[in-house]
Amino acid sequence: MPLTEIAVLLAVILLAVGVAIVVRRFLLTRDLGAFDCSMRREQGHSAGRWMLGVARYGPDRLDWFRLFTMSPRPWRSFARGRLMILGQRRPQGSESAMPGAVIVRCAYGTLVLEMAMSELAYTGLATWLESAPPGPRTLLT
Repeated sequence: MPLTEIAVLLAVILLAVGVAIVVRRFLLTRDLGAFDCSMRREQGHSAGRWMLGVARYGPDRLDWFRLFTMSPRPWRSFARGRLMILGQRRPQGSESAMPGAVIVRCAYGTLVLEMAMSELAYTGLATWLESAPPGPRTLLT
């Protein structure tokens, strides 16, 4: 197979993957209750890398989908009754590449993670958690 045909084939494959990712993101965000949300996990005194994604509310859980994957399933799913907001802050240092974002620190059992989202999405998240049925949980902001 000539080199030009291989290059064209690779370009077509890359274009198809790119289109599939864009279509998947569109399908994930077309429903009410979906928003852009980057996430990273705290590891000891440091934090992991930011992963781009989309979060979507369900009646009793928050599903989080990685952006650059083809999987139709959420990468993480957080039960509403176990997810707790520990606080929020503005981006700092290298996070300033996320203009207008709010960094929300959350606990989910023993897991501590940070989510970056718009202020409007943060208001929606806090409201969704506060409106959960009564139970043994608190919301700290």
